[in-house]
Amino acid sequence: MKTVIIKEAGFEEALYGIGLSYGLTSGIDYNDFLDDGDLFHNVWSVSKKLYNKDLGHNKFLESMQIWISINAPRFLWSEIDTYRISTKQSESTMHTLSKSDLDQINFEYNIPTFYIEHINKLVKQVRENKINIDILKNDLPEGFLQTRIWNMSYKELRNVIKQRQKHKLPQWRMFCDYMLRDVEHKEYFNDIIGE
Repeated sequence: MKTVIIKEAGFEEALYGIGLSYGLTSGIDYNDFLDDGDLFHNVWSVSKKLYNKDLGHNKFLESMQIWISINAPRFLWSEIDTYRISTKQSESTMHTLSKSDLDQINFEYNIPTFYIEHINKLVKQVRENKINIDILKNDLPEGFLQTRIWNMSYKELRNVIKQRQKHKLPQWRMFCDYMLRDVEHKEYFNDIIGE
């Protein structure tokens, strides 16, 4: 499994929105807000008091977006899909599975050599139009790795980490540890680090 943060966006915009809620940025142009170090710092301080208060008080976190590339086994993707979060773009099994032969690197854990040979026979038969791809997909181990791009807000990410950081699947723990370590604005996760 491999997780990489591709991009984060919306921090300044989220702070500007908090300022509006508290009348701190009302009537102030967005660019002027960014240029006013004291005001920016004051609003940022307010955000650090609100980030862990649910029921709408931390709605500014919905404006902060993060895009993550995750190469994970199918057994984890079935759990990730529970969250129904924003956008997921993925390697299509239908369109990519029969493009090339598979090897141990295509799976989370090693699988028996005879089984890789079996899968590759099916891959070849799909390429030659001798069988439908559903037969290949039927025999594909759950440890098969797929890459997807996951886009979500900081608020959604906090929820995922709260629920999964002590999960029995090590892949969940690895994901949560990586995110808590590498997310740009760690200050919005202080309450759940090491929970």
